[in-house]
Amino acid sequence: MSCNCLALDFGASSGRIMLGKYDGERIDLLEIHRFPNEPVVLHKRVYWDFLRLMHEVKIGLKKASNLNIKIHGIGVTTWGVDYGFLDKSGNLMQNPIHYRDNRTYGILEKIEEFASKEDIYKSTGIQYMNLNTLYQLISDKEIRYDIYEKAENFLMMPDLFNYFLCKIKKNEYTEATTSQLLDPHTKNWDYELMDRLKIRKDMFCEIVMPATVIGKLTDELEEETGLYDVNVISVAGHDTASAVAGAPIDDENSAFLSSGTWSLIGKELKEAIISDEAMESGFTNEGGAEGTITYLKNITGLWILQQLKKQWEALGEDVTFQSIIEASRCEIDKGFSIDPNSEEFSFPKDMGEAISNHCEKKGQGKPKTLGELASAVYNGLASQYKTAVLDLEKTTKTKINTINMVGGGVQDELL
Repeated sequence: MSCNCLALDFGASSGRIMLGKYDGERIDLLEIHRFPNEPVVLHKRVYWDFLRLMHEVKIGLKKASNLNIKIHGIGVTTWGVDYGFLDKSGNLMQNPIHYRDNRTYGILEKIEEFASKEDIYKSTGIQYMNLNTLYQLISDKEIRYDIYEKAENFLMMPDLFNYFLCKIKKNEYTEATTSQLLDPHTKNWDYELMDRLKIRKDMFCEIVMPATVIGKLTDELEEETGLYDVNVISVAGHDTASAVAGAPIDDENSAFLSSGTWSLIGKELKEAIISDEAMESGFTNEGGAEGTITYLKNITGLWILQQLKKQWEALGEDVTFQSIIEASRCEIDKGFSIDPNSEEFSFPKDMGEAISNHCEKKGQGKPKTLGELASAVYNGLASQYKTAVLDLEKTTKTKINTINMVGGGVQDELL
């Protein structure tokens, strides 16, 4: 049986719509549409431009329609943790706030009177990161109180796109696990934890597993795009889960490294590992495509190089990723190295200055050229990957012989 499906893949810096053509034996991929995904800063808040992204989706669907082939299904993947609120009429109440927004700084201290960091990890298996949905919602109770209290539904980013494609409200499993509000054993919302943290329970929707057909394109979109009778499928909505599902992992001695704006390194397991050792090593237990656990460590990835490139381009320099690679090769042994997970690299006004100051504080001197700055990033990433592999071996009690690398970072030979 042959079929044609559209993959709507939203990354933290760009998006694309891919056509997958399956003839019964082989999948051929064709890029239909690609577009930037730029965060918007307004009144010191950082937002995703959801309306623009939906506009790009419709452009891509029209392009697919012009191919004059039957499209059987559409699936959406995005980054984790972020979400939008719908009102009682199904309208988006505000653009989703970007996980790099600083509104969650200091939230952990505020909630420790209700639940400790250790208690939350034991309940969810998700590592503490101040960008997690849990901490964003606690912040919303303060800075977006009116929206939070009046919201009818909470939808994470893949769910939000699915809703505006088919008008069905569901929360997808793999994406929901990134919220730090899901029980990894029952694979359902942890309502007891929500009660302890005084988070509203009534706005959360039913959890559905990957590969669930949730509806059809709306009549409005059918008319606008020319695509008819197309299933909207709730796939593994968290892009990491989809990437891991596509990685050629052979055995328990293999690890994955999904390298893009974020670096995620770990293993696919049948059961979550929720131990003091796992928590202290910074591992998280996220949902996998077939109900599995993607046991991994989050490391800030190529985001830093992306911002460095953008900054130099703004100065009028002709900078490509290849030129960054070549410039770094000459400087890689100078000893500059950053901790890419440091908060100072989350959303600085000047990424080059942040890297330079970080190295100086560590007693390495002050990198200045593009090659020196970028080499500090490469060395920092490599160091973090090494530590992650060693910690992975320690916490899973297995030897890692192979790293299967997937994502945009595969194109970076130096990395």
